[in-house]
Amino acid sequence: MRASGLCRHAVLVLALAVAAGGHDFRRDFDVVWGEGNARFRDGVRQVELSLERTGARLQSKQRYLFGRFDLEIKLVPGESAGTITSFYIRTGGACHDEVDFEFLGNASGEPYLLHTNIFSDGRGEREQQFVLWFDPTADFHTYSILWNPHSIILYIDGTPIRVFRNNAARGVPFPARQPAHVFASIWDAEDWATQGGRVKTDWASAPFVAAYRRYNVSSSACAWDEGDGRARCPAGGARRRRRQAAWMAQKMDWWSWMTLSWVRMNYMVYDYCDDRRRFPHGAPPECVIPIAGRDELQPRISRSSSSASATTS
Repeated sequence: MRASGLCRHAVLVLALAVAAGGHDFRRDFDVVWGEGNARFRDGVRQVELSLERTGARLQSKQRYLFGRFDLEIKLVPGESAGTITSFYIRTGGACHDEVDFEFLGNASGEPYLLHTNIFSDGRGEREQQFVLWFDPTADFHTYSILWNPHSIILYIDGTPIRVFRNNAARGVPFPARQPAHVFASIWDAEDWATQGGRVKTDWASAPFVAAYRRYNVSSSACAWDEGDGRARCPAGGARRRRRQAAWMAQKMDWWSWMTLSWVRMNYMVYDYCDDRRRFPHGAPPECVIPIAGRDELQPRISRSSSSASATTS
């Protein structure tokens, strides 16, 4: 039996309230594992998570049903084999939803591997992996998860690298009914993280330290009210409501799809949709559904450009 058949979700009710958000790690997160390995810097606007046999995990105090979540991360430099530095959103329960950025460490001089996955109704196995076009240990870079009723989009420094569309109407479960916490963590996964587990963690190089800063939740995010079990989206005037409605329906434009194609062609090293060994009887259903609508693949010409063309013709 599929896990989704066992799932029971809270009823989605969108109400109006003030948006949640913040940039204070102490205020926005709890250290739920490895408290001694979480060190706050620059007041409370930056946190370092270290792995010394035991790792550390932060969990947001607030849960959300839809939002955009941005976090700047500077990964473990030098020897990092066996380690995983992560940023993700996750719901609770056996039928959980989850969206992952997981950075798989490597031996000194070898590149990091970015491992992404998306779970819906307790089912994952949607891995896509990338090498990066920059050194993620030299400076901070912004990693973003955009989650609305239409799509999940992963970004690096504003560049889209992955899209997962809502195809629930076609039988593909989509995370749309369970509120999620935001997490950041570092942990040891030497049994699989680096070259399939062939390269183990070099504990002589510990501690392994990753730094996080500038956590941001979009003003359009819908914070979950734990008291009445509802998602409360930002209140405001007509302009704010129009902006909220536009964000809830946000899609990729033509240029974003072109950029995504560039990333996939040059930096993607694994896509579960292409793994015939894992799926000998055919790829999962979402793999054969077009991820871009016809309207999204048409370059948009501004009205002023159209007028100028008409004038000169």
